[in-house]
Amino acid sequence: MKQRIFETNIRWRILALCGMIVLLSSCTPVDLNASIPTFDTGVDSNSWAQIPAGEFYFGQHEDIESTEAYEIMITDVTAAQYADFLNAAFADGYVKLDGEKVVGFYPGDEFRGVKHEEEIKAGDWLFIPLDDPSQRIKFDGSTFTAQPGYENHPMTNVTWFGSWGYCDYNGWRLPTEMEWEKAGRGSDDERPFPWGEEILRENANFYSSRDPFEDMNSVGSRTSPVGFYNGKNYDGYQTLDAASPYGLYDMAGNVWQWTGNVYEGMHYRFMRGGSKDTYDMDLRLWVRNNATPTYFSPGVGFRCAR
Repeated sequence: MKQRIFETNIRWRILALCGMIVLLSSCTPVDLNASIPTFDTGVDSNSWAQIPAGEFYFGQHEDIESTEAYEIMITDVTAAQYADFLNAAFADGYVKLDGEKVVGFYPGDEFRGVKHEEEIKAGDWLFIPLDDPSQRIKFDGSTFTAQPGYENHPMTNVTWFGSWGYCDYNGWRLPTEMEWEKAGRGSDDERPFPWGEEILRENANFYSSRDPFEDMNSVGSRTSPVGFYNGKNYDGYQTLDAASPYGLYDMAGNVWQWTGNVYEGMHYRFMRGGSKDTYDMDLRLWVRNNATPTYFSPGVGFRCAR
């Protein structure tokens, strides 16, 4: 009897193992360089929104905060814009090549020696890697270009230093967390999403949103063009107008966005907005993410403020 039970258990374990092997073999990785559909969103990535001074609801628990007046980009910085920056910055020495990396000078942070704090010294820091397979910026030895098809997609695989450097080179800056959230929420209500109270698949690019750039037969997804969710119909795919009250696009989903705060005794930097790889719950305006300033990912980008 014990022998039969033992043999039955062994058979079930073998069957379970075979099932796992079949499942894993069906999960083929995304071809990061496969051709993608191209759409003109009609949204100008060079436009800025004016945010007035005053109070707004901040955070999950609706604290009342206030900001001075400022401007912020209505979209994330695109791959084409970042390539233009690199060409100009490389020509005048603001950035340089270090093997397969683009690096640039950062003046460093005040170091307080807090437990787990890492020192960020003045010096050259990684802006973008050129050898990452999902990098959308290409370099032919003399010129930086955006990968064809991704020109109007958000710049990704960019570190906090690389985001800071783009803004700094142009005389701008990264938005603070408070500025970012106000620009996404507006000042009239406590909405959790830029467009309102509820989220639908047609509002944003997030995990399993089934947008034209998501391949549900493989593991992972791709970015969508900046401003894609603006109410237009793209070859049968109807989007909802998901702009914030101030007219900003992609403040929820597509890519996480670096913010500019450098907190005392902390080397981590914070991101907002969720991404193509996160669930809808992470697209709420108060959700935060953080990483070291050298971190980069296909799901992380940025926009500038001034």
